[in-house]
Amino acid sequence: MSLLIKNGRIITATDDYQGDVLIQGETVTAIGKGLDAGADRIIDAQGLLVMPGGVDPHVHLDMPFMGTFSSDTHETGTRAALFGGTTTVIDFVLQKQGHSLREALTEWQGRATGTAVGDYSFHMAVTDYNDATQKEIRQMVEEEGISSFKTFMAYKGALMIDDRQMTALMQEVRRHGGLVTVHATNGDMIDYLIAKHRAEGKLSPLYHYLSQPEVTEAEASGRFADISNYTGCPGYIVHMTCEGALNAVRNATRRNQKIFVETCIQYLLLDANLYERDFEGAKWVMSPPLRQKKDRETLWAGINQGLINVVATDHCPFMWKQKLMGETDFSRIPNGHPAIENRMELLYNEGVHKGRISLNKYVEVACTNPAKIFGMFPRKGTIAPGSDADILIFDPNERHTLSAATHHMNVDYSAYEGWELTGKVHTVLLRGKVAIEKDECLVGKGYGQFIRRGKVGNFI
Repeated sequence: MSLLIKNGRIITATDDYQGDVLIQGETVTAIGKGLDAGADRIIDAQGLLVMPGGVDPHVHLDMPFMGTFSSDTHETGTRAALFGGTTTVIDFVLQKQGHSLREALTEWQGRATGTAVGDYSFHMAVTDYNDATQKEIRQMVEEEGISSFKTFMAYKGALMIDDRQMTALMQEVRRHGGLVTVHATNGDMIDYLIAKHRAEGKLSPLYHYLSQPEVTEAEASGRFADISNYTGCPGYIVHMTCEGALNAVRNATRRNQKIFVETCIQYLLLDANLYERDFEGAKWVMSPPLRQKKDRETLWAGINQGLINVVATDHCPFMWKQKLMGETDFSRIPNGHPAIENRMELLYNEGVHKGRISLNKYVEVACTNPAKIFGMFPRKGTIAPGSDADILIFDPNERHTLSAATHHMNVDYSAYEGWELTGKVHTVLLRGKVAIEKDECLVGKGYGQFIRRGKVGNFI
């Protein structure tokens, strides 16, 4: 089937022009003005923005955590992503300590294969780096198309690796053309503060925030940058939240080092005052926690300065009943919040509509950079001949209100309940097929494909 999108304003990370896009099968075949190719279907995009489908490189679907599972499956989560204009996500496979990477991959494949509605890939989270794990790195990159490896500098006893393991992992990953990403917070200091607050009977969600002060993230970000610089392995800091951590990256640039940085939509829009709402603050308990208004300003500036490369979500939703597990102890609240469906519209409203970033920057941080950094470009993240026809048609003027009553994520509250936005997803194409139209999903369970990724590097 062929499809022609006519009269749209086409936006990529570098371009902004009026034109038509011809799609045949799953890929873009031509771009121009006045195209007349006798397509099977024509979509008139007059007055609308035509952009690449979003790429969210940080989601947690059906993830085991704190004795429960995140509430979005690969089916519900990727479907919600499509409703929000995101056509590809990268989920995290979590190695269990004492077990192999292969075992973990098989487990996650069992959850995702044949169930995902949108396209997806995997990062491999390494929680037990040893001689056996070392031998699996090459296999993951060359045989499985998984070229990014997640590490944790927190969650001791479950996910955290030490600096010795980090150094050895980076050396091996570099050898095979991969990249190491990191949850950069000082786990030992956080564990001490959690224990201290609990011993003092300080158990409300506010003390989740106070147990992870800015210094814990700034110190770990600097330490990760130093190890990355020493090993020569490309490094990527996930979910950066604060001025101190970004300043650690600024310092690294003084020695000509490039560290990739991701922030998440919530850290650009929300702040720690929400933790003062008694237990309702549990809706926003995540790690790292929300910060101060000055940190929001720093993150927006970092995007325009090119220091922050990606805006993701760290989507990890839990039902309110699950959040209530920590009603009498903040340390038992499952960490995470829902945003996979809201990212593109929130970033447009707060970024483009309010004049904080340009349209080109919007596409760069939400689509193109994650595709480039993680080895999917130019298949994903742009509109160009030969690229997958993953296309977001967006109405920049339509106003609407976010609510749990209307979202498609499998969670019974919204972190942005009642927010009024300008700019709404109109139509979404995934590999040439109309996936979202008139607020309906037209592709089913299993349509999503696993995206094998190539070797990565300092591409941006």
